[in-house]
Parts: sequence; structure tokens; C-alpha cells
Amino acid sequence: MAKMDAKRANPLRDFIAGGAAGRVLEVGCGTGLNFAHYDWSKLESLEATEPDAFMLRRAEAKAATLTPEARALVHLQEAPAEALPFEDARFDAVVATLVFCTVSDLDRAIAEARRVLKPGGTLRLIEHVEGRGFTRRVQQAVQPVYGWMAAGCQLNRRTEAAVRAAGFELDVTQRTDFGPLWPAFVGIATKPA
Repeated sequence: MAKMDAKRANPLRDFIAGGAAGRVLEVGCGTGLNFAHYDWSKLESLEATEPDAFMLRRAEAKAATLTPEARALVHLQEAPAEALPFEDARFDAVVATLVFCTVSDLDRAIAEARRVLKPGGTLRLIEHVEGRGFTRRVQQAVQPVYGWMAAGCQLNRRTEAAVRAAGFELDVTQRTDFGPLWPAFVGIATKPA
């Protein structure tokens, strides 16, 4: 993951997390990899959720290394993307980087992101998705073992279509890949006003 982040994901994280402003929620913050990519001067607050207690402890340790000003903006809590513990229309932006591939209910997780966003708010995401042709066939063949090895990650999710189906206006800003089996997209999805 570190090699992939340094080569491909870090510039994307700069764009996705670094472009978030106002009251921000990061779902599935993992170990806190995005913390180094936020422009803290643009944030009013950062709520970060993670369902895995072990990963959350690592994110807490990473948050503790932030400047005091940035650290004061961060609040972490254990929660799945499918059941966010926040009221409706609370956030200006929701950040999700390589999260929706592992949620147990993709549609519910996206609906929750939409629910907690203010009208006009943005879901800023990087996601790897189902490939086409040969790549798709290989993804399907390796998925049972890969999913077991990669904490439930599903190589062949149709996240882009699910975001649109949830009522977002999705602007795909870039198509990329994180390797031969990981085609991905970078997008800004807006909740209609």
C-alpha cells in the first residue's frame, strides 16, 4: 500500500482530501493516510469514522502527530459507513478513498453519505471498480481468495453506477488504475441543492 500511495494515490489524495472544505466527514479513514493531505486552513472540522478498532487506534496515533491546530479539528469514532452516527445535512463534504470496495452494503453506505451531506455538498472519492473484458474475468476468478486476503475488498464493485443511482451528480475527474486488476476513478459527486 505504501508503494502504491507514493506513486499513484498520494497525488489523488491531495486532490480529494486537499479539496475538502468546511465541515468534513471522512468515512473509512483506516490508519489516517489522508490526514497528511488535508488543507487544514480550509476545514472547520473533520469527523473521521472507521469500523475497525485496530485501524482506528492507528488513525488516532497519526492524528496525534498533527499540529495542535489541526489536531483540534479532528474527532475520530468507530462507526461503519452504512450507519453513520450523524444528523442529516451536517457536512459540506464527505471524503471516501478506497472505502466503498469493502463496505458490506454499497447502496446503504452511499445513501448514508448522501444523507449526512448538506444540499450542494460533495462526496469526494477515489475508488477502484469493476474492469472490462479480460480484467473483469480475472477479477471475478480471483475475487473469492482476494476478498478473504484483503479484508473483504471486492475488486468488481460498480461504485460509479451506484453513486449515480443514489441521486448524486457525479463528475469523474480522472480514470486511472492501481495495477492490472484495479481500474479506478476519481470523482466529485454533488448532492443536488
